[in-house]
Amino acid sequence: MSDTDRGAATPKHQAPRPPTETGVRLPGVERRGWAGPIIFAAVVMIILGFFHAFQGFISLFNEGYYLVDKNGLTVHIDYTVWGWVHLFIGAVVCAAGFCVLLGQLWARIVGVILAVVSVLVNAAFLAAYPIWSTLMIAFDILVIWALTFHGREVRTQDESGAFPY
Repeated sequence: MSDTDRGAATPKHQAPRPPTETGVRLPGVERRGWAGPIIFAAVVMIILGFFHAFQGFISLFNEGYYLVDKNGLTVHIDYTVWGWVHLFIGAVVCAAGFCVLLGQLWARIVGVILAVVSVLVNAAFLAAYPIWSTLMIAFDILVIWALTFHGREVRTQDESGAFPY
């Protein structure tokens, strides 16, 4: 039986590639399963950015909301300063999360650094809001894992610059 009888236009030594979900194959792009954790990390980074901003606004506008006063914190600084720190970190984490979605290598590096900074800030803020800070630390650790474990798969592009997801 010849190749034309089988309906295959590919040579015998090359297996046909499966189509993408849309039915269109992108030339030179191999879809990999590890893009999922990177996309998860990017979305969690965006959410964590909003959570940091939320904490920042609470610190700025309602200092009595937290369990301890500024002297009960690990780092003895005013809640207004904590509010600005959380707002700044939130904005940068959110922006880095969007850039991770675009597949930027520098954004993954910045994302890991910011997640480590977020862990440290939330550890220092633990006395003021223990459950919230513990959850933020846990999500930061997930982001660090996802960005460092298989981050290269997101960077695969075709000639047009489109990403495979």
